[in-house]
Parts: sequence; C-alpha cells; structure tokens
Amino acid sequence: MSPDVPTLTGRRSVLRALRPADAPALQRHADDPAVAFNLFDGFPQPYTLAHAEAWCGDGHRAPAMGHVWGMAVDGEVAGCISVAPQGGLYACSAVVGYWLGRAHWRRGVTSEALTLVTAWAWGALPGITRLWMPIYARNVASQAVARHAGYTHEGTQPLAILKAGHALDGVTYGCLRPGLAPGDVALPTLAP
Repeated sequence: MSPDVPTLTGRRSVLRALRPADAPALQRHADDPAVAFNLFDGFPQPYTLAHAEAWCGDGHRAPAMGHVWGMAVDGEVAGCISVAPQGGLYACSAVVGYWLGRAHWRRGVTSEALTLVTAWAWGALPGITRLWMPIYARNVASQAVARHAGYTHEGTQPLAILKAGHALDGVTYGCLRPGLAPGDVALPTLAP
C-alpha cells in the first residue's frame, strides 16, 4: 500500500489524504470530458461514482500510485496530485501527475499544489534527485502549471503517447533537486 501523506496547506487549496467521503465531489469533477481529454487512457471516462469510491477507498493506495493527495478547494476535493517514485534504472526519479476539475482552472490552484508537493518531495524523499512529468504537447495549460512551479521543458517526444488509439506528441518537464550535480547522490546498487 502507498504511504500516508501529510496535509500540505496553501493559499488556494489544502492537499490532504483522500477519504471515502470525498467520492461524490471527486466524481462530479472527474466526470468531465474536458478533464479527461488530457489525462492518460487509464483515467476512466465517463467517471462514475463507483470509480470515485474505489479510488477514494484503497485505489489510490496501490504501490504504483506513489504518494497521492486530494486537492481540496473551498472545502471539497476537486482533483488529485501525486508523486510516484520509480524503480530500476530510474530509481532516483519520481513521476508527478495532477488533474483538477474545470470549475477551478486558471486560478493558480494546480501550480501552487505542484510547488507544495515539490518542496515536500525534496524533504521527504532523500534518494530522489529528479521530479518529472510527461504531458501531452497539446496541453499548454499543464505546461504552464509546470513552468509556474519551477519545472523546465526537457524535450519533446514525437508520437510517443497513446490516447484513445492515437499516437500523440508528448513533452517532458522536470525539476532537479536544488544544489545537486551528477554523482552527488549515492543510491543502493540494484541487483542484476
């Protein structure tokens, strides 16, 4: 199971652990084709109450999900943000993912949440040297969120992301642990 997450408080939202009672609000925000449009195919659409109940129950605690917060805006969960440490070759990296209900877009909520989670990761995950996120190239709003939180564009991957049976261009945004240079962090050697 994924570890519990601390509550992180910003001016625009509170990032906190998901609870079963969050399911109706989460479902309402997630069941929007405009939200799902730029999320990966594993994100259900339509997003039913059963999906939300499973996610707010134990679904978000699957080890591959990493650390998952609900983004509470005006007292209700309107989206999620996560940090998923990787393994193997990428054991010093973690993938960040986020989404927010359309009612709260363009208010700085996600940029603030990403900034909070990034600061948390540097303090809580000492073996992680790089946070990064894959984003659809067409998703200019998500790229702006990443830039506002201090992430930089690392590259473009032509036709690299599958969405609804179509290959789309992807971009990568990343952030390095402040003050590190290559070779600064020694991690355990992985068994062959």
